[in-house]
Amino acid sequence: MELIVQPLGQSVPVTAGDNLLAVLREHNIPISYSCTAGRCGTCRCKVLEGRVVESGQEAKITNPNEGQYVLACMSTLNESCVIEVPEPDEIVTHPARIVKAEVVFIEDATHDIKRIVLRSAKPLSFSPGQYAMLQFTPEHVRPYSMACLDSDDLLEFHVRLVPDGRVTGYIAERLKVGDSVRVSGPMGTAYLRRKHEGPMLCVAGGTGLAPVLSILRGALAAGMRNEIHVYFGVRSPADIYCADELASLAQRHSNLRVRIIVAMGVRDGAYRRGLVTDAVAEDLPNLEGWRAYLCGAPPMVDAATLLLRRRGIQPEHVYADAFYASAT
Repeated sequence: MELIVQPLGQSVPVTAGDNLLAVLREHNIPISYSCTAGRCGTCRCKVLEGRVVESGQEAKITNPNEGQYVLACMSTLNESCVIEVPEPDEIVTHPARIVKAEVVFIEDATHDIKRIVLRSAKPLSFSPGQYAMLQFTPEHVRPYSMACLDSDDLLEFHVRLVPDGRVTGYIAERLKVGDSVRVSGPMGTAYLRRKHEGPMLCVAGGTGLAPVLSILRGALAAGMRNEIHVYFGVRSPADIYCADELASLAQRHSNLRVRIIVAMGVRDGAYRRGLVTDAVAEDLPNLEGWRAYLCGAPPMVDAATLLLRRRGIQPEHVYADAFYASAT
């Protein structure tokens, strides 16, 4: 039996029952990974020929691409096969950690969004755009994206309060400064690709702005000179937040363009009205060579993914971790 790894063209011998991630690591084949337990989704790869047996469940991620994707850490090889590892020059291998953190700041970002800032007892290494699992109590656990960088002293999260939500109800009514929070991560595949030199598109809906802010901060801090186009879509003017920060970043960095799109309730032309995907379609007719980061509710992510592929972005260059707002 053999395993052929594309786009590297590398072939390695395997034995029935071998774990795919273990084989890749043993032969120094570059692949991103973190938790090695099927939770973070980082080691996703594509099966081109042959079959592998995958166990466990993915983290709550919507993959916008086509094809038979598996998590290498949860996959067993039982026959010769060909796989494709994504972007071997952009791998991340942040070790999965569980750290204790303390709530140091809570504020209302909007009428239904809380900004929560934590101080971690130990550093948490992650790439801009990734997320973590926050455990406020054994019964109150939920994934949220970092809005900060791992070089910052504090961890920042944006939480939209869900009506009758179990976790967000706890956050709204009981969480206070000084409380302990267990942070597990990092997770997610929609992290900043630092080696890409072409234009970047970031589309955020609601608190999807949190990972987009992390991506922006990471790109600008690294001195990336790519054109960066940010589209931030909200339901109404009351749902806009961090507008001053976005404007300040755009003012300081000539390669950054920010557009805020409001679906309803706009008066006097204060903001552009409509759906964020319609705004992207109107402004950007050709996206060949671009990379896109989509952050928000699954319907927006799915609609944007279809649009961007029609506009010329390769499926493997559309990055999205879409979270379902269940009653939590």
